[in-house]
Amino acid sequence: MTGALIALAAIVFLILLFLTAAIKVAREYERGIVFRLGRLLAQPKGPGLFFLIPVVDRMVKVDLRTITLNIPPQEVITKDNVPVRVNAVAYFRIVDPAAAIVQVENYMVATSQIAQTTLRSVLGQHSLDELLSEREKINAILQGIIDEATAPWGIKVSIVEVKDVEIPTGMQRAMARQAEAERERRAKVINAEGEYQASERLKDAALVIEDHPVALQLRYLQTLLELGSSQSTTIVFPAPIDLLKPFLEPRSVSK
Repeated sequence: MTGALIALAAIVFLILLFLTAAIKVAREYERGIVFRLGRLLAQPKGPGLFFLIPVVDRMVKVDLRTITLNIPPQEVITKDNVPVRVNAVAYFRIVDPAAAIVQVENYMVATSQIAQTTLRSVLGQHSLDELLSEREKINAILQGIIDEATAPWGIKVSIVEVKDVEIPTGMQRAMARQAEAERERRAKVINAEGEYQASERLKDAALVIEDHPVALQLRYLQTLLELGSSQSTTIVFPAPIDLLKPFLEPRSVSK
């Protein structure tokens, strides 16, 4: 009787072991790539519950969620020979789980290396001004090249963003001086434009006064009114020569 119980327990244990090895569960965002005697099965397994043949089948799980890949800082020489240090981030996901396992040994390492070499190559073809001002254009170029290179591995690259551009301290000072000089130039241009417009208005006023001399007297009286608003200031102003002209003309002597 004891021997029969031991045999039954052994059979139950083997059945449980078989079920543990045979029954697999994949989450909604996972797929199981199954190799049967070394050969790839046509369709990935999952999501949900599925069965494998113990010893015969070997499974590799693949995550289908979007992966965030931080591209390490890269030393780059721009087109105008400026050394910069650039880091970026890439977002990608696996669209063909079988290709991601069969076509490349380690898709994470391979994608990271492709992203680093592409970052150095693309940024080396652009000047520093383009790198700073045309970030969206450069991001689109990077995304297209990396996506094309990783497509045979079943990977879809959705976004590539240049995060930070480190410029040497000397170049930062030079750019600050350039920006300051640019602001001074624009200030001088605006000031000169204001002077030009003011001179145009003064010319128009002179033409009006030339046609209507009384306008000069009215302007003179208005200026006196503005100056007279302050009681604490002594003002010396010239009298118009037209007011004194009758007294300066010689009078005719009657005989």
